[in-house]
Amino acid sequence: MTTPPPVSLETGLHTEYIRKQLVQAVFAADYATAAITAPFNSTDGTLATIPAGYVPVGYTTDDGVTFTSDLSMADVTSSQSVEPTRSDVESDVLSAQFAPQETNAATVALFEGLPLSGTGALPAMGTAWQWDRAANPDNPFRRLLFIGLDYGSDGGEIYVVKFFPCARLTSKDDEQWARSTETQRPVTFNAYRDSALSTSCRNWVDGPGWRSLAA
Repeated sequence: MTTPPPVSLETGLHTEYIRKQLVQAVFAADYATAAITAPFNSTDGTLATIPAGYVPVGYTTDDGVTFTSDLSMADVTSSQSVEPTRSDVESDVLSAQFAPQETNAATVALFEGLPLSGTGALPAMGTAWQWDRAANPDNPFRRLLFIGLDYGSDGGEIYVVKFFPCARLTSKDDEQWARSTETQRPVTFNAYRDSALSTSCRNWVDGPGWRSLAA
């Protein structure tokens, strides 16, 4: 009888699969802007040019971007069981929180509910800006593109991309003016289902470093 080989507890362990998002970038667009459909070059996995209409948010705090999924379950309980005998998803709301550090057209527009382009948008940097707090604030839907960058063992780029095709501001923290810290405009956006894309969040992972992991 053949003795089976000893079980190795290191089977399936891959340090090269541990990812960080060393650099993050956030881009915002008005909802009328075309949705992101192909963020990568299909030939080599390099990042494609960001389409026109998507405005960079710029520097954010070193907390980066936090994606929160608020999952709520509806349980059925029975007298014959101490555990639920059935459990169904009641709601699962995805949100993104980030704190911009720059005062630019994108950060102010997201915080104040202004358009990112067209009528009502802020003019170019260095020109005079003016906006009023509305009696009945508009809270328009946006398109948000999040890009995280890591590097593989060979130095090749590995990108993780999340796209909220239909995002809306649901919370914002204090705008603080102080000597001790930069002016931040922290915001939270919820992802809503886009009828054209049939999803609230589309995800991609690609890049030359990712493709080099292929066996």
